[in-house]
Amino acid sequence: MKKILVKNARLVNEGKTVDGDVLINGGLIEKIGASLSDAGARELNAGGNYLFPGVIDDQVHFRDPGLTHKGDLATESRAAVAGGITTFMEMPNTIPNTLTQELLEEKYRSASVKSVANFSFFMGASNDNLEEVLKTDANKVCGIKVFMGSSTGNMLVDNEKTLDRLFSTSPMLIATHCEDEQTIRRNQEIYRQKYGEDVPIQMHPLIRNEEACYLSSSMAVALAKKHRTRLHILHISTAKELSLFDGTIPLKDKRITAEACIHHLWFDDRDYEELGTKIKWNPAIKTRQDREALLKGLLENKLDIVATDHAPHTMEEKNQKYFQAPSGGPLVQHSLVAMLELVHQDKLTVEKVAEKMSHAVAECFQIQNRGYIREGYAADLVLVNLNDPWTVNRSNILAKCGWSPFEGVTFRSKVIRTFVNGNVAYEQGNIHESVRGERILFNR
Repeated sequence: MKKILVKNARLVNEGKTVDGDVLINGGLIEKIGASLSDAGARELNAGGNYLFPGVIDDQVHFRDPGLTHKGDLATESRAAVAGGITTFMEMPNTIPNTLTQELLEEKYRSASVKSVANFSFFMGASNDNLEEVLKTDANKVCGIKVFMGSSTGNMLVDNEKTLDRLFSTSPMLIATHCEDEQTIRRNQEIYRQKYGEDVPIQMHPLIRNEEACYLSSSMAVALAKKHRTRLHILHISTAKELSLFDGTIPLKDKRITAEACIHHLWFDDRDYEELGTKIKWNPAIKTRQDREALLKGLLENKLDIVATDHAPHTMEEKNQKYFQAPSGGPLVQHSLVAMLELVHQDKLTVEKVAEKMSHAVAECFQIQNRGYIREGYAADLVLVNLNDPWTVNRSNILAKCGWSPFEGVTFRSKVIRTFVNGNVAYEQGNIHESVRGERILFNR
């Protein structure tokens, strides 16, 4: 690893934006200051552009193994670094489901060979693998994932005794997908009786509705409070759920945290008419009022972090009727610039973006030496020009599925360069194929 000196940057870090230089050495940030010099370093002039800590995305589905026609660790990690994401945490509903320690470690081995970005993988919980879950090393694995709603294969955990045992015995963070399965099935039958198999996509947020979300989220919170479990609820989608979270507690002291996802902050139910199943996600994108409440909840720290839930499918799969079209879509390449578009709209500040996409994720998961621009920390950084408009189209999409719900959108910000462990992984539209990410570790 060669020394790199980033000159003339605007450093966005820990609630402030200051002009400065950053010296990178051996994969770490060696020095931060003004007018730095080092004769042995490769000098990169940032030109007054904004240097953020690398984005940490705590919720992605990279489809590897078993679903690699949609995406894989190589393709999706490249899309991620092009979007300024330097670290990702990947979900266990691959094929086979990640329900044993052996399958979990195989993912880490695969990522060490394929991934340009840093990585961690969730251990999956089912109704019958508690003993295997309890073997998980909290210092080397980001968390336990529980689907309290329908999912792939054997991963719906709907047995109340199993949930109680899991929440009472797990010593590490439990991340939950919260939607009540019985409510969803009841709603599906109501709309099937009305429309048959031709249910309009606009019914998706009525089928996977506020009630389904709140019933499940409130159950998870109740279990966590009962057992003092470290709970993180993924992709909150309704205003009503915000009442479950406390924005007054410092993040370091929270036992219960929650996140917002890009699509729930950007789209609302008026967009189904134009975008159809391209924005079919679980939980569903809901009303404008919900979207606005989520942004307010983010600013009030009821929602702690921002993630993507990147979950690619092919357009052939997406272009099916409502019940057959799978939920999810690609987002990692456009998550940071989408958040910065909210900055341009005066809804957020650049400092808040760094907090919710980097600092708070590192704090929430107790990640070792990442998430900040600090001396001695890993040099995971992203340089962004806030005034270089570009339009998303099929020719510049890097996700393997080849499409995006943002096609046709012009973003005013552009990622110029992404550093992963001090190596330039992406610059000016090009991926540096020799770069490989690292397994991240946790201070627990």
